[in-house]
Amino acid sequence: MTASSTFVRACGLSELEEDTPKRVELDGTPVSVVKTEGEVFAINDICSHANVSLSEGEVEDCQIECWLHGSAFDLRTGKPSGLPATRPVPVYPVKIEGDDVLVSLTQES
Repeated sequence: MTASSTFVRACGLSELEEDTPKRVELDGTPVSVVKTEGEVFAINDICSHANVSLSEGEVEDCQIECWLHGSAFDLRTGKPSGLPATRPVPVYPVKIEGDDVLVSLTQES
């Protein structure tokens, strides 16, 4: 994470249900916020294969699955775990402050 990272409030921690993606828009960027396995992740909400919302998919084993063609993306890295997607989707740093889930659109390297 760089010193220039700017975190903005995405949602309340209490608004997140386990393994249920929540779609938010931050500065015009669609983001899927997911609470799973005791952590909160933020990943770009658009599938790199079919340009559909990932937040409409299922979450399992720290992956979010695209509902349209079944490609799954690792919530930690954004990398696809199977076809048809071959390109990763961006993941974003998350901080929790009280009940606020804060996300930085600055990508982790």
